Amino acid sequence: MARFMMVYKGEATDMGDMSEEQAGAVMAAWGVWMGKVGPALVDVGTPLGAGASVVDDGSPGSAVSLTGYSIVEAADMAGAKALANGHPFLSEGKGNFAVDIFEMLPVPM
Repeated sequence: MARFMMVYKGEATDMGDMSEEQAGAVMAAWGVWMGKVGPALVDVGTPLGAGASVVDDGSPGSAVSLTGYSIVEAADMAGAKALANGHPFLSEGKGNFAVDIFEMLPVPM
């Protein structure tokens, strides 16, 4: 099985800015997705804070706005994409959020 990193893009609302009910609903949706994905979810990941960019020529850079990541296992990219079906990060349906999926390749020796 190959490993894939799901990278979350979009300005998600901080859980601290949500009511208890809203935060509970978000966590419940994540629980449903994690249960659906099951053992294919290798690393649930973590939310990401502010980022920085270091450019090879010393010029100022801008970090891409990323919200978090997860790592999943699947036979191929199609299987990894299928694991994003019903993902709570994609629940808004207005084009403001995306899950980019990258295959994690072995380091060449």
